[in-house]
Amino acid sequence: MTSTQSQATTNSKPALHGVKIKQRKGVQKAQAKHEPEVFRDQLLSQLNSIEKDNFEEISAYLDTAGNTLDYRKYSDSLFEILFTGGIIEPGGIINVNAARSDFSIFSSPDDAQVIKQHVNVFNKVIRRYKYLQRSLEDTLKHVLQFINKWSSVENNKLAMATGYIITSQLTSVSVLKVLLKDYLVKDGLSLDFATNVFRTILSEQSIDQFGKTLINTGMDSKLIELFPPNKREEECLARHFEAEDMRQLVGFHQKNLKDSVKDDFLVRLKDMMSEETKPAEVVAYIKQIMKEHKLNEPEVIQIVWMSVMGTVDLINARADQVEMQALRAIKEWTTVLETFTSSPKTEVVLLQKVQISCYEDAKLTKFFRQIVQLLYKNDVLSDNAIIFWADKAHKPQGKTVFLKQMEAFVKWLRENEDSSEEEDDE
Repeated sequence: MTSTQSQATTNSKPALHGVKIKQRKGVQKAQAKHEPEVFRDQLLSQLNSIEKDNFEEISAYLDTAGNTLDYRKYSDSLFEILFTGGIIEPGGIINVNAARSDFSIFSSPDDAQVIKQHVNVFNKVIRRYKYLQRSLEDTLKHVLQFINKWSSVENNKLAMATGYIITSQLTSVSVLKVLLKDYLVKDGLSLDFATNVFRTILSEQSIDQFGKTLINTGMDSKLIELFPPNKREEECLARHFEAEDMRQLVGFHQKNLKDSVKDDFLVRLKDMMSEETKPAEVVAYIKQIMKEHKLNEPEVIQIVWMSVMGTVDLINARADQVEMQALRAIKEWTTVLETFTSSPKTEVVLLQKVQISCYEDAKLTKFFRQIVQLLYKNDVLSDNAIIFWADKAHKPQGKTVFLKQMEAFVKWLRENEDSSEEEDDE
């Protein structure tokens, strides 16, 4: 046998003549053409025959249509139709000559309750076909990037729908990050759209619930980026949302912003004290932060106290070392503490913070009196503040233990105060 014949024999494959080999369904679907227009026409052939305000029948049809139409392959087309009435072509264009759905967000009345019923239809379809939830979020992002193409009325309805979709937990508020694109921000489109979304969400949720969502998705820190570049100031943000009757959102944002500043302030102050920066430099830094971020003395003194205690290694210190280390740290930074306790109110706030610290860390509990006495001795706390704390201002946490510890000292302060008054009378 020649080498050529040998090679031909090796490469030949067996074949069944006259037998047609059937492809597996998965292979057939993968090789099938992507024809969204055909899907649209098949969907609308029945959908447009239903009254557009008959939400129950529409939900039932979309439920059963998924058995014959390939929702998995054409999920983006499905939601484009349910949002806009048609298929979005490149550039955010919808072919006006193509068939349009009578049932869509864009074709619905500009009424919150009607829009809410539309979203409920979305919810029912997704409960039936779980895999559509991711497609809903992706398609919504796609639709939102073309708000410059839609009319103001369409955008208003789309914003309400987006708000209800978020409150229904079909997607998160992070979907609004697509609005941060420069071409949407510069003319105020992003701000107007987001404002309508927020108004819808706040009609369904408390500010605490909505605020938590904003923080978890990182949107709270990006609110200012919704404003055109020449208006990216906190004052502009507050003025805008107050004018839109969303003062609770302004209050939440400002509180969260201040909390973020406080967190950074605490970290920096701990570092400065751990690095043994001179007290005068620490005081100057604190005053600078107070001025820049409009922090008041009661807010600042709590951060100063936490920073001081942050220099004490309470975790690794032996029980017999805790008192010495804590009192040494307080004494070292007593100048700083005294500087920012210039009012009786601040003194009481500091004393309450000391109480909470000693309650939360068992190693400090039995040294509460010694700490307070040291602060009194170094003119950080006054006798009036300590007596007021004992009578009315103590916190409930561990109050029985701490009042018992302070009993003799408070009694001495009262007697000392009475003696001073008698001397003044004479």
